[in-house]
Amino acid sequence: MEDSATNTANNVARAIAAALDWASTPDARKAAVSFLESIKAGDVRILASTSFLLVRKDWSSEIRLHAYKMLQHLVRLRWEELSPTERSSFANVAVDLMSEIANPCEEWALKSQTAALVAEIVRREGLVLWQELFPSLTTLSSKGPAQAELVSMMLRWLPEDIMVHNEDLEGDRRRLLLRGLTQSLPEILPLLYTLLERHFVAALSAARNQELDVAKQHAATVTTTLNAVNAYAEWAPLPDLAKYGIIQGCGFLLSCPDFRLHACEFFKLVSPRKRPIDVSASEYVSAMSNTFQILMNACREFLCRSSSSSVVIDENEFEFAECICESMVSLGSSNLQCIAGDSTLLPLYLQQMLGFFQHSKLALHYQSLLFWLALMRDLMTKPKVVAHSAGDSSAVNSLSTIPGQADSEKRKILSFVSDDICSAILDISFQRMLKREKVLPGTTYTLGALELWSDDFEGRGDFGQYRSRMSELIRFIASYKPLIAGANVSERIITIIKHLLLSQMPSQDLAVMESMQLALDNVVNAVFDGTNEFGGGSSEVQLALCRIFEGLLQQLLALKWTEPALVQVLGHYLDALGPFLKYFPDAVGSVINKLFELLNSLPLVVKDPSTSSARHARLQICTSFIRIAKAADKSILPHMKGIADTMAYMQREGCLLRGEHNLLGEAFLVMASAAGIQQQQEVLAWLLEPLSQQWTQVEWQNSYLSEPLGLVRLFSETPTMWSIFHTITFFEKALKRSGFRRAQANLQNNSTSSSTLLHPIGSHLSWMLPPLLKLLRAIHSLWSPSIYQVLPGEVKAAMTMTDSELFSLLGEGVPKLSKGVLTFTDGSYADMGKEGTAEPNESDIRNWLKGIRDSGYNVLGLSTTIGDSFFQALDIHSVALALVENIQSMEFRHIRQLVHSFFIPLVKYCPSDMWEIWLEKLLHPLFHYSQQALSCSWSSLLHEGRVKVPNIHKIFAGSDLQVEVMEEKLLRDLTREICSILSAIAGPPLNTALTSLEQSGHISRVDTSSLKDLDAFASNSLVGFLLMHKGLAIPALQICLEAFTWTDGEAVTKVSSFCAAVVVLTISTNNAELLQFVSKDLFSAIIQGLALESNAIISADLVALCREIFVYLCDRDPAPRQILLSLPCIKPHDLVAFEEALTKTSSPKEQKQHMRSLLLLASGNKLKALAAQKSVNVITNVSTRPRNLVNTAETRSDDGDVVGLAAIL
Repeated sequence: MEDSATNTANNVARAIAAALDWASTPDARKAAVSFLESIKAGDVRILASTSFLLVRKDWSSEIRLHAYKMLQHLVRLRWEELSPTERSSFANVAVDLMSEIANPCEEWALKSQTAALVAEIVRREGLVLWQELFPSLTTLSSKGPAQAELVSMMLRWLPEDIMVHNEDLEGDRRRLLLRGLTQSLPEILPLLYTLLERHFVAALSAARNQELDVAKQHAATVTTTLNAVNAYAEWAPLPDLAKYGIIQGCGFLLSCPDFRLHACEFFKLVSPRKRPIDVSASEYVSAMSNTFQILMNACREFLCRSSSSSVVIDENEFEFAECICESMVSLGSSNLQCIAGDSTLLPLYLQQMLGFFQHSKLALHYQSLLFWLALMRDLMTKPKVVAHSAGDSSAVNSLSTIPGQADSEKRKILSFVSDDICSAILDISFQRMLKREKVLPGTTYTLGALELWSDDFEGRGDFGQYRSRMSELIRFIASYKPLIAGANVSERIITIIKHLLLSQMPSQDLAVMESMQLALDNVVNAVFDGTNEFGGGSSEVQLALCRIFEGLLQQLLALKWTEPALVQVLGHYLDALGPFLKYFPDAVGSVINKLFELLNSLPLVVKDPSTSSARHARLQICTSFIRIAKAADKSILPHMKGIADTMAYMQREGCLLRGEHNLLGEAFLVMASAAGIQQQQEVLAWLLEPLSQQWTQVEWQNSYLSEPLGLVRLFSETPTMWSIFHTITFFEKALKRSGFRRAQANLQNNSTSSSTLLHPIGSHLSWMLPPLLKLLRAIHSLWSPSIYQVLPGEVKAAMTMTDSELFSLLGEGVPKLSKGVLTFTDGSYADMGKEGTAEPNESDIRNWLKGIRDSGYNVLGLSTTIGDSFFQALDIHSVALALVENIQSMEFRHIRQLVHSFFIPLVKYCPSDMWEIWLEKLLHPLFHYSQQALSCSWSSLLHEGRVKVPNIHKIFAGSDLQVEVMEEKLLRDLTREICSILSAIAGPPLNTALTSLEQSGHISRVDTSSLKDLDAFASNSLVGFLLMHKGLAIPALQICLEAFTWTDGEAVTKVSSFCAAVVVLTISTNNAELLQFVSKDLFSAIIQGLALESNAIISADLVALCREIFVYLCDRDPAPRQILLSLPCIKPHDLVAFEEALTKTSSPKEQKQHMRSLLLLASGNKLKALAAQKSVNVITNVSTRPRNLVNTAETRSDDGDVVGLAAIL
């Protein structure tokens, strides 16, 4: 028998060696692994005896480690196969192994695995075994540092399943383990404290006696014990940690360089803890107050040392300081109430957090920023539910939940945020708004020793996120202390200006000035936010604030900068003061004059437009007019005539380019919106009249739009080409900026029709839109195969995607362009000097096509919101020719854009008496083609792993992987947009005839005598109208059915509301075809959709649909019962019991739960959307997904695991 066990052990040892030896052949390794698996799955007693033989010292470390893993496998997965006597013997042998391996010569990995094995046994057997083992473990730990280290390792492994989610440990077992360990804390924690104290003292003693090897052994035990302590820090009751000396012991070790990082880790885990309801408040507060004092003592020592110029602090100390600071942030953000009543401790804590905020080390400053932002957000924000960004812990969680008490606590804490603290926070924030990469080598303006943000600062997000947090903090401080904020920001900017005036090369020091513009913007917006009287309503404070900002404004107006970069920054500073101008109207005129002065100081025509910063600066100055017009509100109205006269003069003199005129015109529209409808109409007439004279001329339309190749001629006429572009972009701006203010719009909706109160731009649509439709028709025709074949190569190349579109599809940021290369940010930057320059190249044509499409679609979509002026003024035939004549040749990206910008607004705003004329003619070709294209493309993706996107012209010249990513992104984007239009069609405002079944009073059945014909709903339900027209209904309903199988939860979310409306209509009407579709096809498709985990986010709504279909339609059609009975794991009595349960409750919520339970039972838990208990990984960035696998678990049909209703049936 013994020889047999030895032979088996030898065979297993050889197999382990072969499996681990890379010199083995693949076949040998495969055979070895197979043999080892057979041992693990074979006789459990042979597995145990063999493994125990192989952990002995006779074998190599690799074989021993593998044997320990086999023993752990047995305990975790096959423990119940042993008898109680065998389990007791197994445990005793394992404990004996701990005694044997407690040797300084043994490898750490073997010790750790031995301890882990014993911990696993204790977890499996529970509290009884632990009480039996504890005395022997205590005795073992007292024998020496090696034995104590091993016991600490075991104690560290013991709560592993509590801290780390383990799939093999069920919820009940985890709760039992937690309960057992909690009951054992009175033994565990004192033992850990004893080991810490004993071996720390022994290590110090050995070090003093120069017994370095002995000191190292004791130090290793201290470190291991600290690791064990940290395993309890997250969950052990805080009063227990304090009672048994753990908090005090770890606090003491913070002063010891060898152990402070491990000790600090304990406080990082304890600091964010919240008081459980079953823990005494006084005990918890006492323990947390003690924690505050311990950490603050450590902070005080570090901050004193770092403030001394004679002390050099190394990286190890900075690492420790960062850990302490992180603990302090967590402590203050979660448990500030524990010291809120201590008028000595709280201000000292705030001063220390300010010290970290002011620290030159970026990592320490950044940690403190999170605290100050959370604190000020909670102290300054009125109680409401706020979603904070990741990484921003919330101090409000630490305050009382009783409103009056919470306000009192907030005011008390806020009183300690003194003027000096606010001033210091602002001073540092202003300096740190600058990025290190922006500081040029020749910069002379000193920033002190601050370590500025850099791109290589890892683990803290990007600079934009950091600056956003800093800006929010500045706004809170400025709201709290407006005078201090105003004085500080003004003083710093004036100092920088004086420095720049003395500089030999001011543009080299410009980065500092640029960084302060955002700071000024935040302060001004916070002080003059418009929500209440600025300065708290105090006339004295208001006067002081006006003096401060008036002084700053005078400094800015006195500057005589003409260099483009300086001019641009100055323009930004002036528009940052816009909110101030609202309360100080006397300064508006001088600001406007200064902006025109800056505009005229820049050259109009430059030799090299592609690299000119002057053109960019001119456009930015024009944009400043818009920002000031928005912010200054009615203060700017008296200056409108002067601005108009100056614009007219500059145009006559040829000093204003078309794009610049568009921006100034947009500013004018903003001003007019503050003046009222009549002023808007006058301004629009003034701005649009010159455009109408050119736009409505038939000569250019006949020349360029009468036939598709006319566009090719237009591409060679640069001035005309860009003139058309600017005209359309201005139409877009005019539609966005003109209209009724919100109060007027509400009045219009409630008391008058849109035709009664004419939109200011309504009368202009009749001449604006027809040429635009002709232009869009010509552009769309370029993609038709017959025309595409004869296009010049340059035009074909221009029909590919822009760089920004490509990077967007790949989920990457768009590369930053130089200042001379301008994009379509607002539609006016595209020309970049193309007015009157050379022939446009491929890139120009591509950008022009994209710009016309972007603005053109928007113009049409915005026009639909005006109402009768659009729908009665236009010929539907011309609209259909322009938009859907060539839809089968359009790319997915263009259809998606057209649906988003035009079709969805069309559906929302089309009057019901126009549905027949407009929607049937436009939606039919869209739905018909989209259904075919989406069905084909999704089928290709799900079955072949690659999307077949039609009509793509040279999508990308990159790798196959990138092409696949972009193709799938194009498909998902179009799918979601088509589903969005179905969702819009089902919107409540367009379906007033439909009410929810609960609201209508129907609990489970509808009286068939009350059913109506479908056409009764066609005039006041857009879904009813669509279903009445089979040309629209068939493709739309087919899209709904197929969407449930497309592994796109977002698309299903959008389409489910349309399905819900269809179900309500089916229940309310007597239409037999609709009844059959919903009862059979839709019910089946929804269940199939529940088989996909991607639909877990919408599973509740899908179950609700199933419940409605079954409850309200099963008596009218047998299909719902037949479908449920066809599921693989259902029995007839299950369905009977389900129906009985439904009759016993009238609660829709309870009925949905019954339906969910039945579906899970009937499918054998194959409905992944229902079975998924963990958070669902929704596909948002497909580039991170493995390619050519395409959700194989969900979509492959050739692996024997067909998913969906087909598999269930």
